[in-house]
Amino acid sequence: MTTLKYPSFTSKDFDVFDVPGLEPRMELLIERIRPKLNEIGAATAPFLSDLVGEDMFVHVAKHARRTVNPPHDTWVAIANNKRGYKAYPHFQVGMFGTHVFVIFAVIYESSNKEIFAEALERQLDDVMEHIPGHFYWSTDHMNPEGTLHKDISKADFKKMTERLKTVKKSEILCGLRIEQNDPLLLDGEAFGKKAQDVFTQLAPLYKMAF
Repeated sequence: MTTLKYPSFTSKDFDVFDVPGLEPRMELLIERIRPKLNEIGAATAPFLSDLVGEDMFVHVAKHARRTVNPPHDTWVAIANNKRGYKAYPHFQVGMFGTHVFVIFAVIYESSNKEIFAEALERQLDDVMEHIPGHFYWSTDHMNPEGTLHKDISKADFKKMTERLKTVKKSEILCGLRIEQNDPLLLDGEAFGKKAQDVFTQLAPLYKMAF
């Protein structure tokens, strides 16, 4: 299997999120960040297709619904549906103004939340053992923060799974956060290899969601 190679991300890319105003920020996102997300998606989709055993498709965030507030993050999502990703378990590579993230996600529009919650409850011991401690979990894709896997208890997981089953707007995300000043992001080959390793470790979560 070919090793992924990604474009690098520099401080100039993160500076986009300091630009005030929707139109000026979107202009820079489209010019500076979106080509890199397209490149990441094109490289990653074939790898993920092989990894999970089904065709995976690229969806770069357009932020089309925004009319006033500029986006605080942007991403490329890769899912098993050609028309969209929000209703399906998927993978993402994206960035906030502080960091890059490489994640698996089931967000609020997905009807797979209950399937994943029940699978997580059944396989919790395996998940707790095999997800790396420095990965993080989040229950809100709009919040840049999360909780490290090593800091989450069985009781915490129980709360997350109950919320997935009962709260319409519930979400769950897991993956790696790479800080903006991490030299890894300046080396496209190292960054791509790291993302490949992360996706491989997240693939069992993805398969639990169906």
